[in-house]
Order: sequence, then structure tokens, then C-alpha cells
Amino acid sequence: MPVKKGTKTIAENRKARHDYFIEDRYEAGLALVGTEVKSIRLGKVNIKDSYVKVKNGEAVVVGMHISPYEMGNIFNRDPFRERKLLLHKREIAKLKSLSEADGYSLIPLSLYLKDGLVKMELAVAKGKKLYDKRHDIAERDAKRQIEQRRKEDRYD
Repeated sequence: MPVKKGTKTIAENRKARHDYFIEDRYEAGLALVGTEVKSIRLGKVNIKDSYVKVKNGEAVVVGMHISPYEMGNIFNRDPFRERKLLLHKREIAKLKSLSEADGYSLIPLSLYLKDGLVKMELAVAKGKKLYDKRHDIAERDAKRQIEQRRKEDRYD
């Protein structure tokens, strides 16, 4: 079967953009087993409450839920197991130093298929305070009102 070219987004962590300031982004592969890949292709994955940590010189994603593949029987793994991220050694060292800085976290932004391979976009992010979230909501509402007025003016 030929491998499809291009990207297809499987899961997105929209909550991350609301709760964090995104500082830097990285693309990483995932070490998965066959039934997990099949389940991901069906879209049965949740990255909402997951995060990335660096331990023993390896980056792992924690809290990502991949539902067991229905036809997988004995080959299914634990849905919440830690999965290794495939990154270069210097990238892992950089991520470790950035995540140890005060207030910074490593969070997954999206999970997608790129040329048939499962990839994860992760970010170095700093947590927002409540007043930052309110400011973003106020900005969004102001933009929405401006657009509505423009549409009304076009039809008058």
C-alpha cells in the first residue's frame, strides 16, 4: 500500500493555547507499537491533559491516552503508558534545560500524520495567569465585534 504524502491532523490540544504562552515549537516522532498506530489513524487519541518530561536522557510523553485497538486483542498496550519521543540528543538537552526554568513546561500541541508517520508538535510554554486569559478573551471579543460591524456596513 503506497504511503500518502502530506499531513493530516489527528488530535489538537486547543486548551494549551488558552492556558499557556507558546515560546518555542518542536516536531518529534513517537515510539509506538502497531496497534497504537492503527488506533491513532482511527482518531482514537486524546492529548488534552498530557505533558512531556525528560528523564534518563529521554523525552517521554505522559498522560496521552490512545484507546485500545478493537481488533488488536493480545497486542494492545496500556492506554496511558509513557511513550518515548524521538528527538536528537542535543534537542533533548535543550528541552531539559528550558523545562527546568521557572514557570516553563513542555506540552504537546498536536498529533498528526506526516508522510505516513505519526508526529507530535510540542512546545516550550509558560503558564498564563488569570488576568492574561481575561485579556485574551477581551481582545477576541473586540475583534469579533469589529468584524460584525464591518459586515453590517457592507450590507447598508
